Amino acid sequence: MRFRTRALWRGACAGTLGLALTLVTGCAQGAGAGGSSDTVTYWLWDPNQLPAYQACAKGFEKQHPGLRVRISQMGWNDYWTKLTAGFIAGTQPDVFTDHIQKFGQLADLDVLEPLDGLGLDDSAYQSGLAANWTGQDGRRYGTPKDWDTVALFYDKKRTEQAGLSAADLNSLSWNPRDGGSFEKAVARLTVDSKGRRGDEPGFDKRHVVTYGLATGGAGDADGQTTWSPFTASIGWTYTDRERWGTEYQYDSKTFQSVIKWYFGLAEKGYLAPFTDYGDSANPPNAQIASGRAALAFDGAWMLSTYAGLKDVEVGTAFTPTGPTGRRATMMNGLADSITKDARNKEGARAWVKYLASDACQETVGRYGIVLPATRAGTRTAVGAYAKKGIDVTAFTRPVTDRQHFTTFSFPITNYAADVLALMRPTMQDIYTNGAPVSDLTKTNKQINFLLGQ
Repeated sequence: MRFRTRALWRGACAGTLGLALTLVTGCAQGAGAGGSSDTVTYWLWDPNQLPAYQACAKGFEKQHPGLRVRISQMGWNDYWTKLTAGFIAGTQPDVFTDHIQKFGQLADLDVLEPLDGLGLDDSAYQSGLAANWTGQDGRRYGTPKDWDTVALFYDKKRTEQAGLSAADLNSLSWNPRDGGSFEKAVARLTVDSKGRRGDEPGFDKRHVVTYGLATGGAGDADGQTTWSPFTASIGWTYTDRERWGTEYQYDSKTFQSVIKWYFGLAEKGYLAPFTDYGDSANPPNAQIASGRAALAFDGAWMLSTYAGLKDVEVGTAFTPTGPTGRRATMMNGLADSITKDARNKEGARAWVKYLASDACQETVGRYGIVLPATRAGTRTAVGAYAKKGIDVTAFTRPVTDRQHFTTFSFPITNYAADVLALMRPTMQDIYTNGAPVSDLTKTNKQINFLLGQ
């Protein structure tokens, strides 16, 4: 089945998809990356990171006279749309920023160049980052770029008004039966139009002014900044294996009990409803900024955004302790990948090796915008954040304190895009319409049937 998928991908050039791409050069193999023998083309999506990588490009060009790097930046959705079209039309870049959520599908489509032989030392990177980019064939397809974890952002003014201290927020625990001290805190932080809190008599869940917890949407198939800290801290895992799993486990009663409790917070009026959610119009940071929510789970990549909110002082706290006695947070890590049909493969390999080196990683770290993958780069970034007055402990400690924290990755499997397409409507139906969580069992069967082909 995977062979047939790849054949269909490449065969699209002869069909309607190829005809639709009238503004690109066609489907010539290996000749459309837009580079040349003296240029390496590189794509990324985050505008905040663009200056840092432009600085890296200058350092690279000094070490490699005669080579130059041409960087293109575009928004997240446009990025993946254009990259997909580029693989079909032969206009893909030499090197691009890769996301672990997309890796399984790209590896299955056979559009990535193996990166073995670059001489990289996996121990130089934060634990687990390099291994995530190993394909089912045992070969490397991405070099670690940066990493992030998820923590709890909170509006200091609203938490103080509710009588919750930083120590209180860092000692929260939860369970799917009654929500534990976490649900009590969320209820306390929820305020209706008459000033009554969620834990007070007469609270009106139909007229909430400030929700205790911001919504990040239904969480789709991974729940990175929504339900995943809870499912992981109760001991559930996405698939039957750490990487390249063959069966998903959304039919687990444990998983479904967590989802029922989590979205049940919306029914109680403590979690912002799905109607308040929008991928770009009203993300969690906007809900905090507007006073619509008091707490939000979000990733380390958002640190500077929250720190820059006007008229809102934001603090950070660890994810709550779960029934396992441990806290949990997804540890995501981006990588740089070379396209299989890159025009300038030799230059691309040199650029990717430089991107993964301490030289570039420390350059990026000095900008204080992300946590670079190498340990040296991370130390530099922590110092840069500190100079900005930003405490990153809630994000960095989970990586070093293995006694009290569990870190886990995005599920890495074949058919990642198909899994998302199946899970999204099911999760949204549960969140929006109160559909039974048992619907996840049927969806899980469909997903596992697909993986078994």
